[in-house]
Amino acid sequence: MIIARLIGGLGNQMFQYAAGRRLARMLRVKLKLDISEFDKYTLRTYDLGVFNIQESFATPEEVAALTVRKQGIVERMIGWILREPARMAPTYIREKEKFHFDPDILNLPNNVYLEGSWQSEKYFADIGMIIRQEFTVKTPPVGKNKELMKRIASYESVSLHVRRRDYVSNPRTNRFHGTCDLDYYFRCVEYLAQILENPQFFVFSDEPEWVRHNLRLPHPTTVVDHNGIDKAYEDLRLMSQCKHHIIANSTFSWWGAWLSQNPERIVLAPKGWLRSHDYDPRDLIPDRWIKM
Repeated sequence: MIIARLIGGLGNQMFQYAAGRRLARMLRVKLKLDISEFDKYTLRTYDLGVFNIQESFATPEEVAALTVRKQGIVERMIGWILREPARMAPTYIREKEKFHFDPDILNLPNNVYLEGSWQSEKYFADIGMIIRQEFTVKTPPVGKNKELMKRIASYESVSLHVRRRDYVSNPRTNRFHGTCDLDYYFRCVEYLAQILENPQFFVFSDEPEWVRHNLRLPHPTTVVDHNGIDKAYEDLRLMSQCKHHIIANSTFSWWGAWLSQNPERIVLAPKGWLRSHDYDPRDLIPDRWIKM
């Protein structure tokens, strides 16, 4: 059994699932999901239930068995007297460095608990087709989403993602992530306009009104604003249907581009993924994508 700890938004959860799913498949064992952190982390909810994933949840007992180190009476008493925190079990695997691919994870044995971001396709690239299939939405698109999918399929469509909300309003998040500036988007649009014939841009954002007032493109543009946060997966599905992609420094649009089935897709990504210099996200962006 492999247990993957899930936390964060939809894109983060997808990375965590994918890394655990790959390890479990290679070992031919069951993957279980630990979603207990969402009881305390109220900013987000567990979101993967909309997909065709192998959904099985770990019990508190199963989590404890792989995370809490077994101690004898004497060792427990010493720890209590010295007020030392409980030591984690050797089967508890925590990511060593965020954004940095650790090849040792691919060769872990059975019965481990994974805690980390695992934000690199290198953790699951060898089962990419399985991950793409499992990250399809259970229900078919209806209404406006169905209409947009038809339009996206008929044009030289480009998804463009603008992530703002907490990247702007939360000082701590802003210091860590920062935002992609308008110059980045205009450079990307100009680059694609020189390559593609009659591109049509489909813009996805958590602040669509800001986009309408600030990101005015000299090309046919549709701002997709009807799904809302509760149906973010619908935006993700629409993004994945686009032929080309301009992503933000966001795991959400990363997955929108990665899930695309277009073998000739062009994906443009920001060179500066983070404002913080404490991490090196070099393993996050696939080599075939273009950094702008």
